[in-house]
Amino acid sequence: MAEILRFEHVDINYNGFQAVRDISFSVDEGEILGIAGESGSGKSTLIRAAMGLLGNTGMVTRGDIWYKGKNLPELNEAELRKLNGPELGMIFQNAGSSFCSIRTVGAQLYESVAEHESITKEKFTIRVLELLKRLGFEDGRKILDSYPFELSGGMQQRVGIAAAMLLFPKVLLADEPTSALDVSVQKQVVEEMLLVREAFGTAIVLVTHNIGVIRAMADKVLVMQNGEMIEYGDANQILNNPKERYTKLLMSAVPHLER
Repeated sequence: MAEILRFEHVDINYNGFQAVRDISFSVDEGEILGIAGESGSGKSTLIRAAMGLLGNTGMVTRGDIWYKGKNLPELNEAELRKLNGPELGMIFQNAGSSFCSIRTVGAQLYESVAEHESITKEKFTIRVLELLKRLGFEDGRKILDSYPFELSGGMQQRVGIAAAMLLFPKVLLADEPTSALDVSVQKQVVEEMLLVREAFGTAIVLVTHNIGVIRAMADKVLVMQNGEMIEYGDANQILNNPKERYTKLLMSAVPHLER
C-alpha cells in the first residue's frame, strides 16, 4: 500500500506551551494507526494539526505534515477547507455535540455535503441510506428523520462516523471516539470503523487512551507521554511485547475488545 500521511519531526506549541515534541510517523492507504496516551499527552493535538484545527493559540513550530504531496501546515484556510471533508474526515469525542438539537439529522447531513458539492436532496438521500446500510444501520430512514436528542449517545457517535464518511475521505481522524461510551457500545463503534476500512479502504488515525480499543483495531501503534513518542511500530509487537513501562501500564488499565 502507498503512503498517504506522514508526520516528520513535528513540534506543536499550544498557549505558549510545547505540547508536542519531535513526532514522526506514517500511515499507508487502508492502514489503521492507533495513537495511545493519557489525557494531556498531546495525541489529540497531533490530529487537530493535520486538520488545521489548532485555533489561534496553536501552531506547528517545526516539521512537516504531508498528505499526498501537500505540506498541510503551509496551506491557507481556503486550501484546508477543500481538503477537510472530501480528503480528511474527522470524528470528534462527542459527535452528538456537533449536531443542532432542533433540526433533523438528515437536514444537517445534507447541508454538510452540499457545502462541498452540488447535489440534489434525492441523490443525497440515496447516498446516505446506502452508506448507513453498508455500515450496519438497520433503519437509516428513521435516523435521518430523527432529531439528535432522540438518539442515544452511542447512536449519535455511530451517526457521527457515518457523517464523516459521506464525502468518502481517504483518511479518517478519530479523536477518542469511544471514551464516553459503555463497553458494549464501544464494541459497536469499533466494528463500524473497521467496516469503514473494509468497505472504502479508508486509512484511520485513532486517538485513544484505551489500549483495548487499539488492540481491536490497529495495524500500528504510537504511544505518547508528555508530548513525546514513547514507542512506535507494529501493533502486535508493541501490544504483546512492550518495551516501555508506561506502555505496560496503559495495557494493564483497560479491558480488551476483541476483533
